[in-house]
Amino acid sequence: MLLLAAYGARLGLYFVALLLTHVADLKMRDGLRRSIVERLSRAPLAWFSDKGSGAVRKAVQDDASMVHTVIAHGPVDKTNALVSPLALLVYVFTLDWRLGLLSICTVPMYGLTYSLTLRGMTEKTAEMDEKLERVSSTMVEFIAGIAVVKAFGRVGHAHANYIEQAEKFGKFYRAWAMPLVTTAALSQMWISIPVLLFVNLGGGALLIDAGVVDVPQALAATLIALVLPGTIMTVTTIVWSYQRAGGAAVRLCEMLDVPVLPSAENPRKPDGIRVRVDDVEYSYGQTKALKGVSLTLEPGTVTALLGPSGSGKSTLATLIARFDDPDSGSISIGGVDLREMSQETLFSTVSFVLQDAQLLKASVRDNIALGKPDASIEEVREAARVARIDDVVMALPGGYDTVIGGDMALSGGQEQRIAIARAVLLDTPVLILDEATAMADPESEAEIQQALTALARGKTVLVIAHRPGSIRGADQIVVLEGGRVRAAEGKEGK
Repeated sequence: MLLLAAYGARLGLYFVALLLTHVADLKMRDGLRRSIVERLSRAPLAWFSDKGSGAVRKAVQDDASMVHTVIAHGPVDKTNALVSPLALLVYVFTLDWRLGLLSICTVPMYGLTYSLTLRGMTEKTAEMDEKLERVSSTMVEFIAGIAVVKAFGRVGHAHANYIEQAEKFGKFYRAWAMPLVTTAALSQMWISIPVLLFVNLGGGALLIDAGVVDVPQALAATLIALVLPGTIMTVTTIVWSYQRAGGAAVRLCEMLDVPVLPSAENPRKPDGIRVRVDDVEYSYGQTKALKGVSLTLEPGTVTALLGPSGSGKSTLATLIARFDDPDSGSISIGGVDLREMSQETLFSTVSFVLQDAQLLKASVRDNIALGKPDASIEEVREAARVARIDDVVMALPGGYDTVIGGDMALSGGQEQRIAIARAVLLDTPVLILDEATAMADPESEAEIQQALTALARGKTVLVIAHRPGSIRGADQIVVLEGGRVRAAEGKEGK
């Protein structure tokens, strides 16, 4: 009864301990993921261009999960694996110190052999995670563009980068793991059951012949010696988990230390909606995207931004939306530098419609109300009517509750009009349009153009144009080339 009570108490304590550590692990992972997402929401756009989606996914999903064993199981399993065997080991030494030494005599040989596998483990683990990150990034890139590469019959060529990175990882892992497997197998031999039985029964028999111990004592010591490998295996598994979790922790810390756009200590509100770009320079790494750009967007006017690909048009537009800060110069709205505004003030002043609609896998209503989540269904529908998409949405099986990308797939033009409805609902006085009709089919283009005309009425508008038809009705035309303003002309010909 005493043994049963002790065993029951042990199971109860084990359950409570695991419950506590699992709750702690879940809270920590939830906090980590929320902190990372909150941090990334304030990171400049250029950081995402450099880092890649694979690295972000690995940190938020894989690395946050990798610390699970260390937090949820490490403390409990390590304690459980050490306390009971150590108590048994003490008991063996109380029986006879020679039996105690016999029961652990192969452990030093195991430790010496196993230590060979740990040499360079930290560096190799970091290298392995880096190569896995590259594999993940190339896989995401390949899958994201699969529709285009299949359309042009370039699947074999397009996934060559992914295959190359996967093969590099395979060669690295094979070269690292094969010697480890051999050495690990040798180390396991020292604590294998046949070796332990040979040492303890053989040594015990000699001690029995010498009259030092009796048979029950030798058998008890042998049985206890067989328990010790389980302890060692548990501890080495936890050590390996700590090694991998250490690399994950470093990457998580890097994500939590991502540079963010500074917040204004004493935020100001703009006095008007005149947008002024003053001698702005901006670089992507070593590439100078903008070089001393200056221009003014007068209230209630439409400015068309023209130029060849790579001239800096989209870069300038994203800087006006403060996706990043310029290296030098300033951008102001209503006489207030963007860096002196709060995020709430900025995004209630500026909205944008990009070539890619950037819709979430959520309901149509949630996508339209993304910038104004408390909007009523009547407000959402009115914005959709202005964007010429209400009839299409009402014809869907779930109406405004239809999940985009789940219940139903929409055409490019329909998705674009939902993005326009989002901007209509937000109703900001400054509007940026990055060739919003570029991805639309011919049938949708006319409707999108009508929606944009209604959206832009009475606002300060910047239109990034690639086609002559996009600049009709513009009050000012600015031509960018090589990151500089090459020409600027208003309706008066200035």
